[in-house]
Amino acid sequence: MTDPICKKGRRAFLGAAAAALPVAAVGAAGLGARRARADETFAWRFQTLWAAGSINMTIFQDFCARVGVLSGGRLTIEPLASGTVVGPMEMYDAVADGILDGQNGGGGYVAQKDVAFVMLGDLAGAYERPDQMQAWYEYGGGKALAQELYAAHGTQHVGLVWHGMESIPSRVPIRTIEDFKGVKMRSPTGAVSKILEILGAAPVTMPGGEVYTSLERGVIDATDWGTLSMNVDLGFEKIAKYALYPGFHSMPATDIVVNMDRWNALPDDLKEILTVATRDFGRDMYQRLMIEDAKIAATAGERGLELISWSDADRRKFREIAAGVWQDLAKDSPMAKKVVDSQTEFLKTIGLL
Repeated sequence: MTDPICKKGRRAFLGAAAAALPVAAVGAAGLGARRARADETFAWRFQTLWAAGSINMTIFQDFCARVGVLSGGRLTIEPLASGTVVGPMEMYDAVADGILDGQNGGGGYVAQKDVAFVMLGDLAGAYERPDQMQAWYEYGGGKALAQELYAAHGTQHVGLVWHGMESIPSRVPIRTIEDFKGVKMRSPTGAVSKILEILGAAPVTMPGGEVYTSLERGVIDATDWGTLSMNVDLGFEKIAKYALYPGFHSMPATDIVVNMDRWNALPDDLKEILTVATRDFGRDMYQRLMIEDAKIAATAGERGLELISWSDADRRKFREIAAGVWQDLAKDSPMAKKVVDSQTEFLKTIGLL
């Protein structure tokens, strides 16, 4: 005779097993769905602000290729040079509207949306090296603020990319902060222009295409442009025999930004791959251009170019003046105020303010 307790136990076991079958089936179906999603491929087009043939464009192309390798071909990015689809001023909206899947652009091109874009991309006079700002971005709250800002304007901010500290080509020696007095310097509107005015300089706004000729003819004495090697590529050392190097006044960051719908369609692992590849892109751009700058610096004498490095005291004084300008520019934008306050606290933490 079968033990009734054993019968009960057997029925309980069989009931539990039967109940588990639908769960297992659902789990298997769910796993299959996840695998199908993970096997999906994405072919994107990103436009950059860099010109075809430039070293910056080459580094951008390397980034796009790296995403394809890291993703095993599941996410490929076609790199498009500046102006391929739209002009630099229209790139951000083209991404937001889905005309482009993403961009390597810059906050300065969308300053009209919110000055916070500028404060995020280049807090004039703040840092001495890109790795310092990258530390703020990665570990000091910068990434969260960037994602909040860009999301408010319909895109996904993936990361920042630095091309290094800019130099100032000049026809006259600017050896100290006092030497800026009376200097006519081409500068875009914004923080740098306001700082120059405080220092007694005369900032001049002009299109990029007019800078070389204006410098050559003495219409301006100096210009805000690019890094030392980028300036030499444009031939500025032929007409401006002085250069402030290492630079201190401007360290612009470009960005990697993706259309929000395209970002949301990506599996989580591809989002992480793109994020990490962007972080590596930032290191790659900065370090490779740093090497190019060093090569130019090593041959400056042969080029008849005098490099001027400011003292720590003058650099700090410039930064203290700049800090007041940041606050003034950010006063009408709550988002810009958050970006400036966050960086100001970080600069104090690392001893720059």
